[in-house]
Amino acid sequence: MPRLLPDVTDLTSFWKLFTVFPVLVTAFICHYNVHNIANELKDTTQIVAVVRTSLASCSIVYIMTSFFGFLLFGDATLADVLANFDTDLGIPYSYLLNDAVRVSYAAHLMLVFPIVFYPLRINIDGLFFPSASPLPQSTTRFAFITSGLLILIFLGANFIPSIWVAFQFTGATAAVCLGFIFPAAVTLR
Repeated sequence: MPRLLPDVTDLTSFWKLFTVFPVLVTAFICHYNVHNIANELKDTTQIVAVVRTSLASCSIVYIMTSFFGFLLFGDATLADVLANFDTDLGIPYSYLLNDAVRVSYAAHLMLVFPIVFYPLRINIDGLFFPSASPLPQSTTRFAFITSGLLILIFLGANFIPSIWVAFQFTGATAAVCLGFIFPAAVTLR
């Protein structure tokens, strides 16, 4: 029978409850895209509906993933739900479900990467080259920033052993910098 509340037995298990915050910060750090999306809309008053719809759809997806993951795995649900799909689930066509989850996660990463990478590149450019011409006009600067960021991301993807470590690091540092510090620093400059 699934538990509705976490099992807190000692101080260590209590502190583990707070490991969810970096993941949530990473999942919902999207406000740096609001101005770009608003610029693309014909009627900028629609931005409120766009933001509410995107937050609601993300919340629904995350809640459904956690709910059905917990129903499927029960108390054996790992902090990284994807790790549960590395074993035989004991159901017919278990390997197909495992592969479908992996393919959907790969598709998710491919679709999210450009949305996160574009403002990251713009913010890095604005922070390090505040008085330069717009980024699309400078091919050399564009190529330098893009290749530098891609190399850092590639090295991180290859040498970070667990996605949980990446989520914790991203939520605690990079998401805060990308969402709050870089835009404020660019505005202050």
